[in-house]
Amino acid sequence: MKKIVLFLFLVSGFITFAQEDAWVYFRDKPDSSNFFNNPLSELSQRALNRRVTQNIPLDFNDVPINQLYIDDVTNSTGIIVKAKSKWLNCVHVYGSEININALKLLPSVLKVDFANKKLNLVSKKTQSQIIKPVNKVRSTQINYNYGTSANQISMLNGHLLHQNNFTGLGKIIAVLDSGFPGVNTAEPFERLRVNNQILGGYNYVTKSANFYSGDSHGTLVLSTMGGYKEEYLVGTAPDAKYYLFITEDVPNESPVEESYWVEAAEQADRVGADIISTSLGYFAFDNVDYSHNYSDMTGNSAFASQGANIAFSKGIIVVASAGNEGAAIEKHVGVPAEALHVLAVGAVDSNKNYAYFSSIGPSFDGRVKPDVMAQGINSVSSSPTGIIATVNGTSFACPIMAGMIACLWQAFPTKTNQEIKQLVLQSSDNFLEPPVNSRLLYGFGIPNFSLALEDGLSLNLFSEIDFMVYPNPTYESIFISLSNKFDLGIITIYSALGQKVLEKQITKLDPFISLNFLNKGTYLFKMESKGFSKSGKIIKQ
Repeated sequence: MKKIVLFLFLVSGFITFAQEDAWVYFRDKPDSSNFFNNPLSELSQRALNRRVTQNIPLDFNDVPINQLYIDDVTNSTGIIVKAKSKWLNCVHVYGSEININALKLLPSVLKVDFANKKLNLVSKKTQSQIIKPVNKVRSTQINYNYGTSANQISMLNGHLLHQNNFTGLGKIIAVLDSGFPGVNTAEPFERLRVNNQILGGYNYVTKSANFYSGDSHGTLVLSTMGGYKEEYLVGTAPDAKYYLFITEDVPNESPVEESYWVEAAEQADRVGADIISTSLGYFAFDNVDYSHNYSDMTGNSAFASQGANIAFSKGIIVVASAGNEGAAIEKHVGVPAEALHVLAVGAVDSNKNYAYFSSIGPSFDGRVKPDVMAQGINSVSSSPTGIIATVNGTSFACPIMAGMIACLWQAFPTKTNQEIKQLVLQSSDNFLEPPVNSRLLYGFGIPNFSLALEDGLSLNLFSEIDFMVYPNPTYESIFISLSNKFDLGIITIYSALGQKVLEKQITKLDPFISLNFLNKGTYLFKMESKGFSKSGKIIKQ
């Protein structure tokens, strides 16, 4: 009997004192007027310039969290504040279930969201799944001697952008990864150091300014963009500038890493970065109660996916590795690559064949994922000691792509992030193909950056009051490209007999229209905005 009593006591004690992760959301930001009166107190001039160029107003989620609210949580019994997000107006906390629930009594707290969904009484019941943890680590014409790295650039026709002097100059890429040892010493990064192209960084895991530390995965990733060793390795954006942020706690797989990721994304916005490149993905956690399920992959549910979408709304292009879970029982593209506005990059080999490990789509809600592909087998990179070698993974397809996007954006500095992203998508070799099973593996395919450059130049020839509808003919969907003069418009589509079959508001952040419900044939459209209208035909194949 004593043994039974002792057992029950231990179980009860475990349940009472088990430590949990949760997000604590606040009701408001009472000092927001201070920010709007002086936005430079929070955002750099470059961050403000990015918003002005893309006609993006400052809004509530730009305002910092009220520090008194954070202090109230920090000073609460048994609570550790691990991270914070102004965009989502919350803090990530660690403590017992009882102590975390007690935070709901604070007048500033709106709600508490446990990482263990079973503890959220208002949410639907979920089933825990035992999932194998993800392996986390791993103006003169220029003619670079790419050496062994030539294929991963020429596959994208990136060398043609370099030859036109588009090498990422003037663009800033924030790299979110697990560590960057050797970047401050190894030979392939010397060019970055000499030219002051490393602008700074931070280690969000250890709360330290020492970002030349941690796991070498980030070093390998950075080298595919910014590395330079003639005849061996030339990165896709050798003249871009970089911020290096450590958000990955390598020994552990925990939801707090998503919170670190969002913190770093907010800092990337704050310092004026144009692109976020992240070769990290989240799906399974050490505690299976925290793990995501495929049904969660709806584009704006996971914490890091929400942050990635907000980053996009600030004018940043977010490029993420699709993941190396192609052989997983539950097919999925991970977080944040599955997010609505993230460009998810899968992997192919040097001959453009699907890499066996590359994660498979689509998203749970049926969106094309991955979006595009780049070389992720035998990708050439540099180790922390400067050894040039080949590596495998979507982790390397992602930065190869991100660097090329920086080069393309250099060519069109006044274009929005949505316009640049669309140029990349529509240049891809699978973009006009029927939506067959290859979309699950390849997404829209392998971009042709030379074609994207040509398309961008042709778009610049259009009148300021014009727009484009493409692809046309189409198999399943169309995209509307609005000029910089218009923020939104109304498109109406009619059958050949003049019957209205669709009417939708189009914005630069939502330019997509699915035509899957329409039969094959010719349709008429009319686009209207600010008193201007234009008509044309759409062919559905």
